[in-house]
Amino acid sequence: MAYFMLFLNILLLVSGQIVWKMGLQAQGGLHISSLLSVVFSPLILLGMALYAIATGLWFVVLSRLPLSLAYPIQSVAYALGIWAAWYIFGESVPLNRWIGAGVIVVGAVIIAVK
Repeated sequence: MAYFMLFLNILLLVSGQIVWKMGLQAQGGLHISSLLSVVFSPLILLGMALYAIATGLWFVVLSRLPLSLAYPIQSVAYALGIWAAWYIFGESVPLNRWIGAGVIVVGAVIIAVK
């Protein structure tokens, strides 16, 4: 169950980043003149809510798993973020980033194996 909560935490973190990116794109980026409209836009607020839920889950995960296990596994969020940038936003992702993401995933798997 702790691993399920950790996986859900990772998905919420990545989802929060995705909706923040969408919210910023919808607002035309962040500028001093648009600060309030960006902060209070629905997608930015949704991202904050997702992060709040992820933080609550993280507390549960930390109470059930060692930090030396949970925190490195949470780094899989970086690899998922690269995938989301490519798949959702159509960003060009160079080979070295894909390789780095693969290294992160392999490292997380090595850490997770008992």
